[in-house]
Amino acid sequence: MTNHKTHAVVIDAPERLRLAALPLQPPHAGEVVVAVEWSGISTGTERLLWSGRMPVFPGLGYPLVPGYESVGRIVAVGGDVDPARLGERVFVPGANCFGEVRGLFGGAASHLRVSAHKVLRVEESLGEQAILLALAATAQHALDRAPARLPQLIVGHGVLGRLLARLTLAAGAEPPTVWEVDHRRHVGAEGYRVCHPEDDARRAYATVYDVSGDSQILAQLLDRLAPQGEIVLAGFYSEPLSLPFVPAFLREASIRVAAEWQPQDLLTVQQHIAAGRLSLDGLITHRQPATAAADAYRQAFADAECLKMVLDWRQAA
Repeated sequence: MTNHKTHAVVIDAPERLRLAALPLQPPHAGEVVVAVEWSGISTGTERLLWSGRMPVFPGLGYPLVPGYESVGRIVAVGGDVDPARLGERVFVPGANCFGEVRGLFGGAASHLRVSAHKVLRVEESLGEQAILLALAATAQHALDRAPARLPQLIVGHGVLGRLLARLTLAAGAEPPTVWEVDHRRHVGAEGYRVCHPEDDARRAYATVYDVSGDSQILAQLLDRLAPQGEIVLAGFYSEPLSLPFVPAFLREASIRVAAEWQPQDLLTVQQHIAAGRLSLDGLITHRQPATAAADAYRQAFADAECLKMVLDWRQAA
């Protein structure tokens, strides 16, 4: 493979986004080049990068290529990589191969050069749904840390909240309650209840998982927490969280932060999918060609009915 270009989403500054041709080197030893078919737009971290509200974060700076939900095929391999991997469909959790343009997290591009150890082979039958593996692994990671205390209440019925609810059911637990303040997102529940917080009379939840990203929510959650209950912060928060001490003290509350997923979480999620315990159906609601990336990002962040926007890169090269 000779040097050529990749077409990538570049955020030059807050709310300034373009599709740009960037140089891409051939794969080094231990690396592969992936021709991306689809990438997802994150309404959490990518929204913060796009709006300029991302807190101080390692590697943060503009211009940058966002994205960590990419799926494509290996089209070139470097030394020490089995040539039999050519043509393999893989999930790519991001890349940093764009020279002076930062990769944060670098998955939104037509071609990616990345370590072969970072990509994960995925089943052909998943198709574009494979972009959801990162969010599913994020949900799984939050659950793995406390397998005996699966969520009784989930706050937020976006894609991450839905995956948390589905994985809770897959684990054989009682159906959780899900809070959602936007009535347009009350649809799509599969085996669990979704309601506005004001319509929920229950006062004592042993385990609450928050994926709302609302930095002011702790007081409301503590008001509904059982004695010695646990609140799991599984979203991403752009502002400091304020802890009301007295209600936390009276309940002897525990607060846990669920961080980035690990490779084992991806494998566990794949096992759930293969066994039929977890479905990814109904989570991708909107699609745009990568050439319309600027419009796609705006819609993903502004349209409450857009659960997950997918960019189609197959005609962008």
